[in-house]
Amino acid sequence: TYLLCPCCKPLFSDVGQKGACGLKSDSGDIIIALDAMGGDHGAPVVLQGAAEALAARPELSFVLFGDEAVILAELDGLKALKARSVVHHTDVAIAMDDKPSQAIRRGRKTSSMWQAIDSVKQGEAHAAVSAGNTGALMAMAKVLLKTTEGVSRPAIAGIWPTLKGRSIVLDMGATVGADADQLVSNAIMGAAMARCLFGIKKPMVGLLNIGVEEVKGVEAVREAGALLRAADLPLQYEGFVEGTDIGTGKVDVIVTEGFSGNIALKTAEGTAQQIVAVLREEMSRTLVSKIAAVFAKGAFSRLKKRLDPRTYNGGVFLGLNGVVVKSHGNTDSFGFSSAIHVAADMVANDLVDRIDRGMELAPHEHHDHTDEQAEAARAS
Repeated sequence: TYLLCPCCKPLFSDVGQKGACGLKSDSGDIIIALDAMGGDHGAPVVLQGAAEALAARPELSFVLFGDEAVILAELDGLKALKARSVVHHTDVAIAMDDKPSQAIRRGRKTSSMWQAIDSVKQGEAHAAVSAGNTGALMAMAKVLLKTTEGVSRPAIAGIWPTLKGRSIVLDMGATVGADADQLVSNAIMGAAMARCLFGIKKPMVGLLNIGVEEVKGVEAVREAGALLRAADLPLQYEGFVEGTDIGTGKVDVIVTEGFSGNIALKTAEGTAQQIVAVLREEMSRTLVSKIAAVFAKGAFSRLKKRLDPRTYNGGVFLGLNGVVVKSHGNTDSFGFSSAIHVAADMVANDLVDRIDRGMELAPHEHHDHTDEQAEAARAS
């Protein structure tokens, strides 16, 4: 079995051997490439988050891409992380407001984001994590890693807190709109992620719709439902679900297209913040409510923790030939460590292989090409 060395080629095969970088590799290591310059806060949050993740998972090691002077200055105060990391200097950091096309032109081969993803392509890391520009990250990931067989467009999958625990929602904004085949692909990929995260053999999957009746919704959603119902896939299709079902845990995976998925995500995050803010305001309004707040402090702390978006941070880019995870750009070190944990879970549970096997079983929408053929005949 070949083990991964972050900066040495060819890959070496002796457990415990050191590469030229001085980083020792063991058979259970998971090597994560980090875009150290990404996000609103850059290296301080990224590296502190990596240190927190390493404290919880000693099997992790890191390849850090970015301004070497900045990274090394931060690592001086993070001795354990420094011992499990190597640094690659890059001259370019992708700005949060760069357009994807601009980011690729300016940062191709030279940026911390590009090189972090490329290290996955080259087999120097198992996964890449960035808090940087989402559009640029997706564009670079598609260029470098390409989509897996049978997947026409990648999707972003997020973890969602529910009354029963956690669920997965996708697509969270990778693309706008989707046909029936793309929704089926999303269902297969989301189910693969659920098996990785939750250990469920056949995750329950639902299609987000405006009602549960089979006659409701746009044609693509209805067609996708029919395909999923008839197919023999490693998932349990539960039919249509509504927006009110997202937080109840009715299904393990909720499938939609990127426009509505992103709106749902932002709405849920805003609602959670509103609930916490209203509770804080009401519990400090009168003397009686202040006294009650003292007795209810533990319950409120647990509520805040369950609704804390940092706990569920980390959108997984599904449908690529490699693992890439997007962290919220404005998160803190705890949130970034959560994204690293998600990436490590995807690697440890063979996400890409699971998606590949699922896509081999994917049904496809039947297209009637009679009109197209007739038009071609007339044109000839």
